Amino acid sequence: MISIVLTNRNRDLNIVKKCLDSLKNQSNDWFDLFFVDYGSDKNYLVSLEELLHSYPKINFIGCCVSGQLWNKCRAINIALKECKTDFFFVGDIDMIYHPDFVKRLHELKNEKVVKYFQVGFLDKQESEKSRLFKEYKISFNSTDNATGMTLYPTELLKQINGFDEFYHGWGSEDTDVHVRLKNLGISVEYYDKEILMLHQWHAKVYRSVQNIAGFHTSLEKINARYLLQTQEFEKTRANLNFEWGVIPNHDDYMSLDNPNVFISITNERATVDALLRGTLVDLKNSIVEIEINKAQEEKTKNLIKKAIGKKYIEYYELQMINDLLLELIISSFRNAPYQYSISQNKIRLRIKL
Repeated sequence: MISIVLTNRNRDLNIVKKCLDSLKNQSNDWFDLFFVDYGSDKNYLVSLEELLHSYPKINFIGCCVSGQLWNKCRAINIALKECKTDFFFVGDIDMIYHPDFVKRLHELKNEKVVKYFQVGFLDKQESEKSRLFKEYKISFNSTDNATGMTLYPTELLKQINGFDEFYHGWGSEDTDVHVRLKNLGISVEYYDKEILMLHQWHAKVYRSVQNIAGFHTSLEKINARYLLQTQEFEKTRANLNFEWGVIPNHDDYMSLDNPNVFISITNERATVDALLRGTLVDLKNSIVEIEINKAQEEKTKNLIKKAIGKKYIEYYELQMINDLLLELIISSFRNAPYQYSISQNKIRLRIKL
C-alpha cells in the first residue's frame, strides 16, 4: 500500500480539481490520499470543502495557521505521522497525474531505494485546457536537480525525523531529505523513462513581498546555505530540538484573540533589538500582541546629528524588522501558535509563548 500526500494553501481550485480528478481516475486505486491544507483563508476553505465532497478517498487534515509562514515540511510531516502504509509519496497539488501513475509506483517501490521522478511543465495556455494526459503539450521537462516528487519507504523517512521543519517558505527542503538519506547510505534514484506528472502553470504572488502574511527577502538563500551545511556535516536526522509533525491545536489558535500582554513600539533600532533579543524571548506562558509602527519622518535635529557624525537615533526599515522577526520565529518559536501580518506602515504579531 502507498500513501500520497498533497499540501495546499489557497491554490486555485481549478488546479486542485484537475489534480484530484487525475488521482480519482487511476487504473490502480490501492493508495491512501492525504490532503493537508496549511493555512488557507476562511472563505477559500468553504469552497475547498465543497469541492472535496466529490473525493471520498481523501484524508483531509486542516491546519488553522492562516497568517503564518508557509511550512511545507511541517505539513508533510503531519501526514507522515499519520501514515500507516509501507510507502509514502510526496506529491504536489499542482500536478496532473498519469492514469497509470499509482500502478507504476507499485512496480517501482523498493524498501531500500528512494525514487524521484521527472516532471513535464505546461505553459499557462496549456494548463487552462482540459485534455487527456497524453494530449497535453509539454513545454519542458525537469532535470534530476528537481527533487520534489519522491517515493519513500515510510520507515526510512520516519527514521530521519521526516522533513526538516527549519525550512520555511520555498526552496531546498526536498533536496535536504535526499541528502540526509544518502548520508545514511540509502540509494536515491532518478526516474526519467517516462513522464508520469504534468505541472500546471500558476502565478507566484505568494513568493513575494506582496504576501501580507510575511515574506522573508532572503529566506531562499538561507535555506540554500543551510542545505550546504547539512551536506558538509553529513547530517542524517532533523528536528532534534523541536517536536516534528505537530498538528496545530485549534483552541490554542483561538486563544490568540485574547492576548494578555500588549507591546507597541516604533521601528527605532535599539527598541526593536531589545524586543527581539530580550523581551520576546523572556516572555513565557503569555499571549502577546505586538505592533511595530513605522515612525513619522525623522526630526530635523536627528538628521543634523546624523549628518555631522554625532550620536543619533537609528531606525530599521520595516522590511528588515520583518526579516529579523521571522528569523526569530523560525529558530525559536516555529511550533508556537502565531498570526502575523505586514503592511506599508505596520507589523503585527500575535503569538502564544
